Amino acid sequence: MTWSPDQELVTLTTGQETIIMMTKDFEPITEVAINQDDFGEGKFITVGWGKKETQFHGSEGKQAAQRKEVQPALPWDDRKPRITWRGDGQFFAVSTVCPQTGARKVRIWNRECVLQATSEVVNGLEQPLCWRPSGSLIASTQRHPNKHSVVFMEKNGLLHGDFNLPFGKEQVKVKELLWNSDSTVLAVWMEDLNMHQPSSHFCNKKFQLWTVGNYHWYLKQSLHFGSEPLRALACVCWDPEKPLRLHLLTRGWVSYTYDWGWSTDRSHGTDYHDNANVAVIDGDKILLTTFRQCVIPPPMCAFELQLPVPVNLVTFRSQAQRTNELAALTADGHIYVYGQGEVTMDQEEPLTLRLLLWLNDDLFLAVAHGKYLTRLLKLSPSDSQDSKDTLEIRIFYTDSLELSLTEWKDSTGNIINFPRPCVQTALCTLSGEEHLIGLTERSHLYIGDSLVASNISSFVVYDDFLLLTTHSHMCHCLNLSTLSIKGLQSALSSDAHQNDETVRKVERGSRIVSVVPQDTRLILQMPRGNLETIHHQALVLAQLRKWLDGLRFKDAFECMRKLRINLNLIYDHNPTVFLANIEMFLKQIDSINYINLFLTELKEEDTTTTMYPCPSRSASSSVSGKGGKKVDIICDALRSTMETLDPQKYCLCILTSHVRKTTPELELALQKVHELRGDSSVSAEEALKYLLFLVNVNELYEHSLGTYDFDLVLMVAEKSQKDPKEYLPFLNMLKTLEPNYQRYTIDKHLKRYRKAIHHLSKCGEEHFTELLNLVKDQRLYSDALELYSLNSEQYKTLSVAYAEHLVEQQQAEQAGLLLWRCGENARALQAFVSCTSWRNALAVATHIPLPPEQLALLARDLAEKLLEARRHKQAALCLEQYAKDCEEAISALIQGAAWEEALRLVSLFFHLFAPLPPLGVSDEDGPDCADAELYSEASSVLTGSHLGSKYSRSNSRISSRSSKNRRKAEGKKHSLKEGSPFEDIALLNALTQIITIVDKMREEVHSLLKALVLFQFDGAASSLQRDYGELLQLMETALPEIWTDNLQQGQTPLTGPNSTANSIMASFQQQRPAVPQQDTEALTAPKMRIAVKWKLSILK
Repeated sequence: MTWSPDQELVTLTTGQETIIMMTKDFEPITEVAINQDDFGEGKFITVGWGKKETQFHGSEGKQAAQRKEVQPALPWDDRKPRITWRGDGQFFAVSTVCPQTGARKVRIWNRECVLQATSEVVNGLEQPLCWRPSGSLIASTQRHPNKHSVVFMEKNGLLHGDFNLPFGKEQVKVKELLWNSDSTVLAVWMEDLNMHQPSSHFCNKKFQLWTVGNYHWYLKQSLHFGSEPLRALACVCWDPEKPLRLHLLTRGWVSYTYDWGWSTDRSHGTDYHDNANVAVIDGDKILLTTFRQCVIPPPMCAFELQLPVPVNLVTFRSQAQRTNELAALTADGHIYVYGQGEVTMDQEEPLTLRLLLWLNDDLFLAVAHGKYLTRLLKLSPSDSQDSKDTLEIRIFYTDSLELSLTEWKDSTGNIINFPRPCVQTALCTLSGEEHLIGLTERSHLYIGDSLVASNISSFVVYDDFLLLTTHSHMCHCLNLSTLSIKGLQSALSSDAHQNDETVRKVERGSRIVSVVPQDTRLILQMPRGNLETIHHQALVLAQLRKWLDGLRFKDAFECMRKLRINLNLIYDHNPTVFLANIEMFLKQIDSINYINLFLTELKEEDTTTTMYPCPSRSASSSVSGKGGKKVDIICDALRSTMETLDPQKYCLCILTSHVRKTTPELELALQKVHELRGDSSVSAEEALKYLLFLVNVNELYEHSLGTYDFDLVLMVAEKSQKDPKEYLPFLNMLKTLEPNYQRYTIDKHLKRYRKAIHHLSKCGEEHFTELLNLVKDQRLYSDALELYSLNSEQYKTLSVAYAEHLVEQQQAEQAGLLLWRCGENARALQAFVSCTSWRNALAVATHIPLPPEQLALLARDLAEKLLEARRHKQAALCLEQYAKDCEEAISALIQGAAWEEALRLVSLFFHLFAPLPPLGVSDEDGPDCADAELYSEASSVLTGSHLGSKYSRSNSRISSRSSKNRRKAEGKKHSLKEGSPFEDIALLNALTQIITIVDKMREEVHSLLKALVLFQFDGAASSLQRDYGELLQLMETALPEIWTDNLQQGQTPLTGPNSTANSIMASFQQQRPAVPQQDTEALTAPKMRIAVKWKLSILK
């Protein structure tokens, strides 16, 4: 009798060889005969390819087609039917003994009890039957003439794969096969087949767990229950909820519950001695792969360790530099130590030792079940003399003095405990503090009692990194030294930062197998079993930094070249250390091609701040101590060292260092190529050919011409695609010229005009006109003046030409200085007058010298220009001292409101300390005049603002291609017209201008007040001081009202811890239009100069 998986149906087989299907209330639905001649509804369709007898049968030949005999069921078969349901409850299979042949057949029925298929004849098919819950295969066992195997059938009854049991032909019989709920583990329940003992109660009972990976079946666990009747298994079943929990019941009424978990047996070393070993249990063999040397996908391996009995557990040694040694715990209780020998221990029950840790040479720590849960196993030589390789185990229990259990507490005194049982644990250092990290079978990752993530499929702690794979198919590599628990939670909460170097995508279902210590390789295993090696960028960069800190330039360079990491990191990681160890760098690399590759990849970018930022690195640590450009510094330092070590060997690298500078030194490179014509390990032609790979041939030809070496020019020209008719006539013409003029012609051809005028200046006076024309064309006046003495005629001619150029450039004052220096006083005076440089003009006029009448006339002209420029004090000085016109000088000062200076001149020339005459200004008119001046300035600002109001709002059609249009657009944008888009900004700009203008009048008002008091206009002065003070007070009071604190903040929504949902929505709704970047200054209140003292205390 068997229930369907959904517990809705029950099937029974009867002694009349029928199947009865009932409901869960035991109401019969149907009854059919088990043995039917029909194949079923899924009968195969023949396509006319002939009979079976005529088909190809492989090495067995045609005899296989003639073989008709069918072997009956085995003698120990109980001949009872077996029923198994598929996981979804749509089909079930029945294994029965056929009455005609006596052999077992499997028939597949659907949920309505309709026959679907009948299995082919399988000789030696045994009674166990179990349908895989995932629905793909039906498992049974078959006994062959030379082996015993577990076979699989498809739903159509055809065989589909098998694996051999590790026993002889008639050594065991299989009682049951049981799949766990997620179809990953197949349990095989067996008993020894004792032909001489009829009762099965005294047979050895065995129980095995098999898993499949990459189409290979592995025996992972083997449990031996011995031959005692009370320890014999009575019932076995998998837990329906937890896939890896197994329940056993013995005849002695003892119940066992085993909880298994998947784990990767890897070595735990962190140095170069560790080979990144991974051990895989496969029955009585340990499949060992050293991932430092090779990556071999399972079921293949690098080494096989053969043991006499099946292995249940493998542990690697924890002692440093000896982590490649391992120990294996077998099913019969023996511990095999590879490196020492065999250790024997009696065990009363299967899996007495569940966990085993190899601590030291002769010390193991084990966890067992029973009276004493923790045992310390110490190895010592055996007392027996015949077995020298055998060691004894002395067990120290938890109550002994040598071993005691204490509660593990953290730094705060709390007991470290996981909220859920974890199948994998590890120690890690987080922000300098030690933590315990664990992963549950439900993919929850805990650090202590804190849940970090809930979608982790595997993890491993390596050095300062925590590497994880998630169910969203991402691989994280997190630096624990820079993160806290909250930081880890944030980093693993989502895959939002998928462009970060700490995250990369991996294949669906990938799990971490191992990390190669002191390397960049991370080994992942795919769901189907094959392996994949990746180089996680965070891991790569961390290892590169270690190598560079340890001055292992070769390892770092080869890794960067292989993984396409930018080679600039070699220098950028620590420029000072690199420049101090360039010789070591060259000796370790020891490859011309690699050094050239390094030089050609150089760029000014600092890769430690752009491409490969290091979170624990300060910004100043990557800055070189030397000034200058990075590429030039490296090229110069490498070239200097290479020339010291071996200039012949590093010849091509030296050429590269010249070419790769910011300003390529092609001429120096060509000179070095020219020097190679003698005895050298590298020929000149080979060096030139290499140089052509780096530089365009036409550019190289031009630079070779600039060396003035015609042999080198011909050497380069021959390598180019130029026609000899193009360059030979030109070269022949150059050879006929005088050397300096020849070099001038070459420089002019190459447009090196500074060098050209230098060589032309040596060719004599007859070529000065040509030089002058070249200087005027190329505007090289300053360079040309340096070539001649100050007293020469050429210097004077060049100065005059330079002055004319400066006058054209609106720099007449500098032109006058040049003309004055070279003796052209009249022209210098004209230049000074044109730019209103009155001091220089009067000084030159005095130096000429001019007659007094002309000097006074010159002074009046200059004063007139100065008045036009509102430089009243300077105009008054010209009129007073050079034109001798004191009245005009006083008038200019009064016009410029320079009251004190005007009084000085009045008192000096007219002795005016008598009662002052009225100036025609009444007390009543004083305030009006001052206000008129004040408001006229302010009104001009407003008028300018209103001018833009007549333009329309739509300024989108305004083109920004010209400055005129841009100014027009600005005028429209700052319009004060009511309803314009930026009316508030325009108002703020206008108010800012008014306040600034009024504030700047403090000094002018102060001077005016003193003059009014002096001339007895106290009423006007008091009124002016009172009104101006009130205006300033009004502005100071209005400033905080106009430019409020939240004016700037009003441009962004109000958020923060004190905000509510309603306030945030209100800030969004009240948000003003975005202010352009150039208008943000209007949002800042203008500064008023409160510290300037302008009031007179003698006034009311």
